[in-house]
Amino acid sequence: MNPSSTRPRSVTLLGSTGSVGTQTVDLLTAAAPGRFRVRALVAGRNAQLLARQALALGAELAVVDDPASYAPLREALAGSGVRAAAGRAAVIEAAAMPADWTMAAITGAVGLAPTLAAIRRGGAIALANKEALVCAGDVMLRAVAAAGATLLPVDSEHNAIFQSLADGNRSALDRIVLTASGGPFRTLTREEMRSVTPKAALKHPVWSMGAKISIDSATLMNKGLEVIEAARLFSLAEPAIEVLVHPQSVIHGMVCYQDGSVLAQLGSPDMRIPIAHTLAWPVRMPTAARRLDLVALGRLDFFAPDLERFPALGLAREALRAGGGAPTILSAANEIAVEAFLQGRIGFLDIAETAARTLDRLEICQITTLEDVVATDAAARDVAKSIVAALRT
Repeated sequence: MNPSSTRPRSVTLLGSTGSVGTQTVDLLTAAAPGRFRVRALVAGRNAQLLARQALALGAELAVVDDPASYAPLREALAGSGVRAAAGRAAVIEAAAMPADWTMAAITGAVGLAPTLAAIRRGGAIALANKEALVCAGDVMLRAVAAAGATLLPVDSEHNAIFQSLADGNRSALDRIVLTASGGPFRTLTREEMRSVTPKAALKHPVWSMGAKISIDSATLMNKGLEVIEAARLFSLAEPAIEVLVHPQSVIHGMVCYQDGSVLAQLGSPDMRIPIAHTLAWPVRMPTAARRLDLVALGRLDFFAPDLERFPALGLAREALRAGGGAPTILSAANEIAVEAFLQGRIGFLDIAETAARTLDRLEICQITTLEDVVATDAAARDVAKSIVAALRT
């Protein structure tokens, strides 16, 4: 990651057809010719979009996780010189290919193994898959240290903290502040939230995100998972991580120092900004993101989060304090509950309830290997599914 190097920076995108992935592709497409060289693009099953991305970027390899999508991918790339592959083993192999920079944006626990493969290879890992640190924090961080890899946070809040810590005075840190928009139901009562629909929950007031993250934002589980991720990324105890609801989503994160100084990173609510920061790090690159106009904005509001109306944030803090496999259980149970809500099988308030009951039912075990993570994740999913089934009756 030498900023003075004249050779193209080699990049791999894990999860190229998702929300973060497509925005990364847009940045690469708009970048100066010769600045980046795309080694591999990896997607779940959207073969047609993956093929278009691979052709536009001149990628060496395009991989779909779903074997059933291999035939249309191979057909779309025929004669182009872009190699096609499919299946879980191919995904892991693509993640392990030598690259200067890898975007880890495969959401959920399914992204753990590819992210770990990229980390073990070394280089810079732009981390957009928060489950990697939530579910397997110690495993991932040990791998980072062993490989000499560099973790670059992509979440706007963690990226803001990363930028605000750039003065190097880490020893003088007092606490950090993560901001949350509050989601679409920020002003609703719990009784009103009882009847909200998936369609309403997906309408985020500020950000454009995928379905899973949109629902997590509506419950504030997303912010809870970010608290856990921040503890791992910045080696902080849970009390040193504050959360404030900030509806305008202009200040993305703040670092508070012992002398009373507060450094904040501001920007328009556009994921291209933190993605570009990691893509060009340690220098910067231009983006088409809307420039911040504080005069037009006029005001910035902040509120303390209401843990009674949004218990998911409190659950995440409890899981962080419990340690071991508790964050893994929380994340897995939440994935099951969010899927059930999106399918109309449980109510909005049942999401946090499912996570809480799953945490109560399972013993908290230590996590030392990826196999431990996988086993704990599977056990939590089984319990969460049984809870969802009971909630339906």
